[in-house]
Amino acid sequence: MRTQTPGKERRNAMAILTEKAGNGLEAPPSARRTRARWSERGLTVIGLRIVVVLVVIGCWQFASGRLLPDYAISSPTEVVTALRQYLGSSSGWLDIETTGEEIIVGFALGVLLGTVMGLVLGSFRLAGQVLEPLIAAVNGIPKIALAPLFLLFFGIGEWSKIAIATTGVSFVVFYNLYLGLRLRERELVEIVQVMGGRRHHVLSYVTLPTLASPFFAALKTGGPFAILGVIGGEFIASSQGVGHELFTAAENLDAASEFAGLIVLVVMTLILNGLLTSLDKFVLKHLGLAARTRKS
Repeated sequence: MRTQTPGKERRNAMAILTEKAGNGLEAPPSARRTRARWSERGLTVIGLRIVVVLVVIGCWQFASGRLLPDYAISSPTEVVTALRQYLGSSSGWLDIETTGEEIIVGFALGVLLGTVMGLVLGSFRLAGQVLEPLIAAVNGIPKIALAPLFLLFFGIGEWSKIAIATTGVSFVVFYNLYLGLRLRERELVEIVQVMGGRRHHVLSYVTLPTLASPFFAALKTGGPFAILGVIGGEFIASSQGVGHELFTAAENLDAASEFAGLIVLVVMTLILNGLLTSLDKFVLKHLGLAARTRKS
């Protein structure tokens, strides 16, 4: 095709702007002052966050054993000791490794399953009209309620937790892609087809740019669902894992170990979210959609 499509023209224009921006063009003084103010504001926000965390920890330490029973909330010093013991033991790292593997595999399978379902039902309107209400009905079932069923199928090993995580993530990805395809601008598709474009041209110039943002939004939303499914499954029946450690600590009224396990989960969540955010920025930048995303 000799005539450029609108999608390609936008990406070419974005590439030209990016090239110009990288050729050492100096920003005006007002822009530099604005960036400096935003930088100072960012440092202020970070400092205030640290202050809030320190105040909460101080209040927690003061209330422990004075205002609230120690067995219920423990104390920051006891939590640090329990966390050090947990991370210093081989069983602790085995729990982290087990839970991490279940989260990664369940998340990956959920993304794959949700992507296939979303693309197929979104591309074939009749199939979507027939199956979408049935999928919505199944999605209405709390995923943790399916845990006993998965335990019957897969036992108390890793695959029952992976199945729960896969179920939760797949529905999130499916709906984002399905609705993204349904809301795809028909005019752009018709323009590409009138200009002689085939299916792969429509895919490259219309479908991928349209689905990029909803897809990565689904990834960042599905990450916590994967962690929730795995931990919930480990609560119900497991022999190892961070969720198993949390359940054991709760049974023993060991608040320090409970909070230590929660800290481990928070760190795992931050790592997963950071990786997905970096992947999101990398892909959107190479698709020429990063600037449009910042505007919106």
